[in-house]
Amino acid sequence: MEWDWEGFRHAAAAFPKPSGIDFSYGTAGFRLDASLLASTVFRAGVLAALRSLSMKSATGLVITASHNPASDNGVKLVDPGGGMLAMRWEPHANAMANASDEHALTEVVRKIIKEESIAFGDESCGKVLLARDTRPSGQILLAAASQGVAAVAGVAPVDMGILTTPQLHWMVCALNKDQPATEVNYYSHLSQAFRTLEQLRPDKSVRRSSLASESIIIDGANGVGALKLLQLQELLENLQFEVRNCGRAGEGGLNDGVGADFVQKEKAFPRNFDKSDALKKCASIDGDADRLVYFYFISSTISSPSTFNLLDGDKISALFARFIRNQLQSLVEDVEEKPIITTTLVAGYGDVRVGVVQTAYANGASTKYLQQELGLEVSLTSTGVKYLHEKASEYDIGIYFEANGHGTILFREEFLAFLRTKHMWGKPSIHRLLAVSEMINQAVGDALSGILMVEIVLMYLGWSIQDWNDIYADLPSKQLKVKVANRAAIRTTASETKVVYPSELQKAIDTEVGKYDGGRSFVRPSGTEDIVRIYAEATTQSTADALAQAVAFHVYRLAGGVGPQPS
Repeated sequence: MEWDWEGFRHAAAAFPKPSGIDFSYGTAGFRLDASLLASTVFRAGVLAALRSLSMKSATGLVITASHNPASDNGVKLVDPGGGMLAMRWEPHANAMANASDEHALTEVVRKIIKEESIAFGDESCGKVLLARDTRPSGQILLAAASQGVAAVAGVAPVDMGILTTPQLHWMVCALNKDQPATEVNYYSHLSQAFRTLEQLRPDKSVRRSSLASESIIIDGANGVGALKLLQLQELLENLQFEVRNCGRAGEGGLNDGVGADFVQKEKAFPRNFDKSDALKKCASIDGDADRLVYFYFISSTISSPSTFNLLDGDKISALFARFIRNQLQSLVEDVEEKPIITTTLVAGYGDVRVGVVQTAYANGASTKYLQQELGLEVSLTSTGVKYLHEKASEYDIGIYFEANGHGTILFREEFLAFLRTKHMWGKPSIHRLLAVSEMINQAVGDALSGILMVEIVLMYLGWSIQDWNDIYADLPSKQLKVKVANRAAIRTTASETKVVYPSELQKAIDTEVGKYDGGRSFVRPSGTEDIVRIYAEATTQSTADALAQAVAFHVYRLAGGVGPQPS
């Protein structure tokens, strides 16, 4: 099969790159004002097609800007395993997006074909699944992406319609496993696993709190996830939820004062929630439904302000880790004599490694709970879901969540195969773990899947949302940022917990931390701007604020701060 280079250049010329803009592909893919993205999504379509041919498997592309305003849009690429685009291909994405015109783009494509040894022949075939969220600009941009895919010889674009980002990730993964991969299959898969876990719930699981409730109020961010939640609920008999902020008239705009990002950052209830919802279990998803946080609020008297309680990704991770640990404990010998991180299954699988992966932004109280209360191994990675996902895949069961609510549980395939061979044991925990592996979206963080997991764990434990929140109290924290002349002036360790250069800065941070009870602080340069982000924790809010200010001053002094000096 010959590549029609003349036709390719003609197709690319219809999508000229806007001048004066440098594009950078990151964890969020490409994201910008929608009016500036046509060339980028066309080229992303080309790259997704090349990746498909290179891997000889289907890939995916979704048009979304997640929790950004409705005027923005973006594009994310999905690898054959259902995960994010391989980091090794991100430079290819940047080179294509920044090619000055169709001729420069052609040369970049030729170079990628050569470097990745992509062959074209009569049997060459590829497939790219396409989807978009509900943004007004989505349809036009999806058409541009489709044309980019079709411009590559031997690759076909397949429009899957309006989907959440995690749904498309799930479908790409399922298709490459030769499994049914429609939206109906997605709902059926999750709901059946949820029903299985319901049936396996011990009789002793009874709710014991006055705040316990089977129902849940969900903020849908006026995005695509709200629509999908309503479709999922039709398959669930014993889980009731009310979805607000569905994008209906009068509910407001996409991500405008609503959504998981707003709730997590502002620590406030979203639009269309008020004090009449006090004591109720609430959750919020983001615009493309890959983030999830829970919350509730209490008002002791009419005149007092509500007390807002946020259960973020750290709390979700801790809840899931407790459930996984409990199931494993019933499958091991000499539980009391061995830490859970080196448990041995009865039939001799060997040591089952269970780990929780966090970033330095995880609250210190959550890390202490995981290590000291649950006895689990905790690993730290650089900020960014792609780093957490990669590290979690090293465990037999790896759990990861960022504080913003993006995360999931990964099961090593060898471990699942072992559990399947022992299903005749009749041990409920084996069936529960297998059901969790089916219900949780292992391709990527998925708010819909996450809600089902949270709710089933609370049912098993007999907990209300307040019981869950009480497992530990977050340490007060503060985040600041300092503008610098060059963010490369600071280099950190891989976990971003220590400054490698300049060494004087880390010494100054250590000195400041030593002044405060429970103090912890780190700094990290931004990946996209000339700013340095500061994080600080301490036992009180005032001391956390003071520690952050002190560290910010040292960053300004030692790392080339510009503009107003931190006071």
